[in-house]
Amino acid sequence: MTHAVKYLFLSLFALSLLVVGRAEAQQSVPAYQHPERPPTLQELLEWKETFTYNVKYSFFNLGKVQTTIVRDTTYEGEHLWWLRTKIISNSSIPFMGREENHYNTLFVETDSLPHTRLYWRDNVDEEEFNAERYDFDYDRQKVYFSKDGEPEDTLELTEPSTSGQLIFYYSRILAGTDQRYSLPVYLEGEKGYIDVHNTRKTEIREYEAFPQGVTTYYTDGNADIDGPFGFSGQFKAWYLADDLRIPVEAHARVWLGNVKIRLIDYKKEPRKQ
Repeated sequence: MTHAVKYLFLSLFALSLLVVGRAEAQQSVPAYQHPERPPTLQELLEWKETFTYNVKYSFFNLGKVQTTIVRDTTYEGEHLWWLRTKIISNSSIPFMGREENHYNTLFVETDSLPHTRLYWRDNVDEEEFNAERYDFDYDRQKVYFSKDGEPEDTLELTEPSTSGQLIFYYSRILAGTDQRYSLPVYLEGEKGYIDVHNTRKTEIREYEAFPQGVTTYYTDGNADIDGPFGFSGQFKAWYLADDLRIPVEAHARVWLGNVKIRLIDYKKEPRKQ
């Protein structure tokens, strides 16, 4: 695999930060009402959702991104939720081969916005687990960063933060409002911010996941970070104008150019109590 193709595949994760077991019943969401109040974190966690996205660069379908809350769990005696995103390359593209990376976040549920307790990436196809890891210690106000199981750096932690993946829930809690927010993110061994501008602007858009056009809310922002594989700068995103604010599309720029990610399948079922 060439370095350029490998980097292009891995850059899908940068975009999946913005959007991104099996559920039993696929949902059909009509284009009708768009509730004024966005969901709370607790309302989102009532459902076991599975999101599958197609990622496209120019005319190429690069692969699939699948995001789901696996389950609640315990880490160092603390009750947390496990959010996982899988990225699998389209192996039919010449020189691409099969690439599969899993991005995992254990996060803290709060009455307002969540924050990350532990983040790690597994390079599954090469059997390299914990390829990178961020351990957020809020008591000591430190973030411990490691690669391939070896300590790399210790960073200062001054506010509830993430390694990017939690924007999948941040964005839904505030989509369809006129609120702005700045999300602190630890990536590539450094701290940066993703600034987001939510709007009440709506438009009808079409997606493979739904049988007809749906009403969406529009959001844009700026990633003031030196993100992986050149992910930085302006981005755009759309969320279903329903009571769960389902992320349906995002556009962002990586080192090679503009990449688009669109929802192709959505399933949900009530989470067992």
